[in-house]
Amino acid sequence: MLNPFGLKAALTARHAQHVVLIHFPIALFIAGAAFDFLASWTKRQSLAAAAYFNFLLAAVASVPTMITGLLAWQWQLEGQRLKGTLLLHLVFGIASGMLISVVWLIHWTARRKQTEALRIFCLPLEALTAILVLLTGHLGGFLSGVNPPG
Repeated sequence: MLNPFGLKAALTARHAQHVVLIHFPIALFIAGAAFDFLASWTKRQSLAAAAYFNFLLAAVASVPTMITGLLAWQWQLEGQRLKGTLLLHLVFGIASGMLISVVWLIHWTARRKQTEALRIFCLPLEALTAILVLLTGHLGGFLSGVNPPG
């Protein structure tokens, strides 16, 4: 029987790292979007700064999350062709990671150039990205058995 708190069990489980890591970019991005919407509404720079750093950390955290997702596919399914929910989860996951990085890049450019012009279309992009991130996580829940069908 495996020890649920054993380091060896945690590090050698074939997909456990992805399941653990995925919570960081999801939470950081959604918190960043909430901070940015509040910053836009209240015009408080401290909230805009909090949004920026949440987006930065979400973009950084999405890289190992996507890598471990691809590794889980290779280890669990031995690289077989994907279809159905798993394929959709992969496509949405890659799109989510790219959009998270684009949102951070827009904020980084706006901060560097001291301009608000780029941020005008950023709020709708953040909303779209948040929806895609949540949909990707929802599909992942079905794949992991957390959200059973029916």
